[in-house]
Formats: sequence, C-alpha cells, structure tokens
Amino acid sequence: MIEVPSNPLAWVNGSDAPEKTDINLGFMALSDCASVVVAATQGFAQPYGLTLNLKRQSSWANLRDKLVSGELDAAHSLYGLIYAVHLGIGGVASTDMAVLMGLNQNGQSINLSHGLQAMGVTSPDALDRHVHQTRPKLTFAQTFPTGTHAMWLYYWLASQGIHPLQDVDSVVVPPPQMVAHLQAGRIDGFCVGEPWSASAVQQNLGFTLATTQTIWPDHPEKVLGCTRAFVEQYPNTARALVMAILEASRFIEQSTENRRSTAQLLSAPDYLDAPLDCIEPRLLGDYADGLGHRWQDPHALRFHAGGEVNVPYLSDGMWFMTQFRRWGLLRDDPDYLGVARQVQQLDLYREAANAVGVTAQCPDLRSSQLIDGKVWDGSDPAGYARSFKLHALSDSSHRFAQR
Repeated sequence: MIEVPSNPLAWVNGSDAPEKTDINLGFMALSDCASVVVAATQGFAQPYGLTLNLKRQSSWANLRDKLVSGELDAAHSLYGLIYAVHLGIGGVASTDMAVLMGLNQNGQSINLSHGLQAMGVTSPDALDRHVHQTRPKLTFAQTFPTGTHAMWLYYWLASQGIHPLQDVDSVVVPPPQMVAHLQAGRIDGFCVGEPWSASAVQQNLGFTLATTQTIWPDHPEKVLGCTRAFVEQYPNTARALVMAILEASRFIEQSTENRRSTAQLLSAPDYLDAPLDCIEPRLLGDYADGLGHRWQDPHALRFHAGGEVNVPYLSDGMWFMTQFRRWGLLRDDPDYLGVARQVQQLDLYREAANAVGVTAQCPDLRSSQLIDGKVWDGSDPAGYARSFKLHALSDSSHRFAQR
C-alpha cells in the first residue's frame, strides 16, 4: 500500500546505536497520529534499529499516566498535557517532561449540535446572543483540562465575547466519544481533532462552526512527548525515534497519493476505526461544514512542511503556559522561557533533522497573529498573559472587565 523510500540513512551501529530498541509508543485515535502510525508500520523505524509497538489509549488521562509511569516510552501527545505534568498541574505530581518534536499543526474543529443549528445558532454572533440570553448554560466538551482543545475552545469563545469559565459549562470527553455524546444530547458542542468533527457532520449530528486554524493559522498541536528521564537514559534512542518519525512525516506530504494511502491506513480497526470518508477529505484539506459550505483549506492538517511543523519552538511551549496563567491553572507566572528550555528538546531535534536532511530553519521562537489580532512571539509572556480582556479573574457582572 505504502512504498517506503529506499536506503534511508541509518544510525544503528557504534556509538550512535539506540540504547533501547523496543519502544512502546502511545497514541490516541485521531488523524494527527498519522506520522507515528506510518513510522511504526511502514518500515521507517527499522533502519534506525527501532521496533515501535503502537499502544492505542482510551483517554488522554490514561496516556498521561502510562507515560509518567514508564509503561509508555513516548507518545503522540497534547502539548498542554506535557507542560501540565511538568508543572504539576491537574492533580498529578510534577514530573520532568520533554517535547522531542512537533507532530502536526492545524486540523482541529469546534462543532455545534444539530439542535443549535435548528434554532439558527449557526454563526459566532448568533452563539454569543444565545449564550447571553438563554438558560441553562450550554455545555461544551473538550478532551483534556490543559490540552490544546480546551485552550482553542476557551480562546475562540473569549474572542467572541463569551467567557469560557462563566458563560458556558465545560466537560472532558475522550475524542472517540465526542460524537456519541453529541448524539445523546449530553453536550451542545465540542472542540476535538479529526476525524470526529467530520464524523459529526457526516452523520448530520452537527456542523463545524470554526476550525482551529482560523484561531491561529499553523498553530502547534500534537507533539512527540516523553519524560526527561527517557531522553537522559536513552539519548540515541530518542534521536533515532525523531529521525524515523521525521522521515514518515516527510513521506506523508510528498504526494496526494501518500496522504490518501495514509488515510486508508488510519481507517483500520487498530488505529482510528473510522470510515475512510470521515478521514480522507479533511486530511486532504477538503472541508464541508454541514451548513452547505465547502472549501479547500489553506491551513489544513499538516505534518512536515519542510520541517516547519516539527521544530519544538520555545514560543509554542510558552504560549500554552500563558493560557494556563490566563485561565487560572497557574496562580503565578512561571519562568516561561526557563521552563520551555527545560522541556523543548531543540538540540536533539536539530541533530535528528540534520541527519535526515531536513534543512528548514530551526529558530527558537516564531511569531504569529491570532484571531483577536494579538501577536504572539514569546518576547513578553507574562505581559501577554495579562493582556486579555477575558480571563479567569474577570468580574462575572462585566465580562469585559480589565485586570
């Protein structure tokens, strides 16, 4: 089905040989696990002396616990999950963590229910009016309290004047269960990765109101995460793992046919266990929102982009900490840059990228403009975290209260 490039560079002998060759690699049933699955199953790991044992997890909390315990060596992971564990947020003891590389950008969505659609709540303005004029509160689901989906949901709602901690209720639902919760009427909307947003549209259970790439074009999403102890104990293994997944990431984007064959692979019961027609279109950037609109998205899910996707930028890690501070998950400003330097394995990534001929620039920081017009470049994280009109300390009687 998938043809592997011939003669990939292999570091399997001598001082560069991986210290540990059998790797338990966790993932969730999401389209953005693609590079991990392709690396493990299509011959990209063996040239580096690695055997990747894929371990699908039932929830992000389950994945987190197994990563910390060592049952998983590394995992397809939420950016904010890695940082929450490192900082000791969310009821778990602090454990030194590491981000080895970015796995993807873009490709998540905020969907609303068919019930809201029937009431004409099909635009941000209509949602804002509905939220502030109707009781009981709407309930939105995200996938993990400190995860990317919670942060995109909160950021998007706040950009529309809706306080995510006061004006609506938020609950945690594992990604593959989102559609069932929507169908049962337990939630009014959700933020999740594909293919579950597309699945809700396909089943006429709801519609896509916003993609996360409209919040932040080319935003950071999933990462290859592990404990710092794993990197320190097995540095050659960690580097070889990044090399294998970099090769797989590059392969997926070499052609439309490679993306199609990847979608076919992901649809299997061992991985996403979802219909191909829910996976393939949005993996190709072909979006239909369930409201009659269809478009080719310029910032669809991407895995490599010449290496731009894969750099563990310090500013990406810092951004999630600013949002933890904004929403009260952190009571005080951390040492944003210092923590990011501990977690983001930039030197290891650069070694791996150079070894496989990925020559994209690897700056420590990058600059982006988000949906509310704010520019994030990592230069003043504490000031950035304090700059928002809506935050955890907002006066509930005046949702635009300034800190």
